[in-house]
Amino acid sequence: MIGAILLAATLTAAPPADVTARARQCAGKDGWSDPAPPVRIFGNVYDIGTCGITVLLIAGPRGHVVIDAATAEAVPSIVNNIRKLGFRPQDVKLLLMSHSHIDHAGGLAALRRATGAKLRASAAAREVIERGRFAADDPQRDILSPVDRVPVAGVLTDGQSVTLGPIRLTAHLTPGHSPDGMSWSWRSCAGTVCRTIVFADSLSAVSSDAYRFRDHPAYVARLRATIARVAALPCDIVLTPHPGASDMAERLAGQKPLVDRNGCRAYADAATRRLDKRLADEAR
Repeated sequence: MIGAILLAATLTAAPPADVTARARQCAGKDGWSDPAPPVRIFGNVYDIGTCGITVLLIAGPRGHVVIDAATAEAVPSIVNNIRKLGFRPQDVKLLLMSHSHIDHAGGLAALRRATGAKLRASAAAREVIERGRFAADDPQRDILSPVDRVPVAGVLTDGQSVTLGPIRLTAHLTPGHSPDGMSWSWRSCAGTVCRTIVFADSLSAVSSDAYRFRDHPAYVARLRATIARVAALPCDIVLTPHPGASDMAERLAGQKPLVDRNGCRAYADAATRRLDKRLADEAR
């Protein structure tokens, strides 16, 4: 029944630009604010973001959910993409996020103003988004740009369900790339075919030049635990804040499988290899 409701919701939207148009517009571009046409991923799930940053819209009959907002400069394109799909910006009722760095959260304040939606976030993300306090243990703290502050309407805990009509998402705290990292999972249906989708937060070990992961073994252990957690999530379709991290363009174009039950594990395994290389490089 839920699948039928969600499919009906998607059928009210105009067809998104096909992946060929998106590939053409983004050829040679992967900037955080480079405009891209919207594209349907599966069922009621769309990417309304930019060439370099994923912004997800999950459409429903009682309002829509948007996860992440790219940069403030990208918001006009994001709002235009909502309209291109045949939806009204004011029908976006809920904003969620992956982590509080400017390439994913920089547009939250402007998108909230454009839609009137409420933002829900973890307690750690709230410190950054609402209060402007970057975590002291963020490996990128010394190079982070501030984001426009946004009031958080509700604090989320690990494993908490977030619902909007028939849309039901589960929050997974996944600190590592950022101390406030959060991943999301949910079921979406196209007709009678339903898939578990995971929006897995970034897992890369990125830092300021002065930061050495080898000097912070507890933080490395936390990142490894997050990587293992993402690897173990039930996962038919993995999506990522940076589309290139999970080959989203190639998968949407049919060059690689969109549905892959090993997708989350493959994404996590790649993160482990990069972390191991970073630690080995630091030891030289």
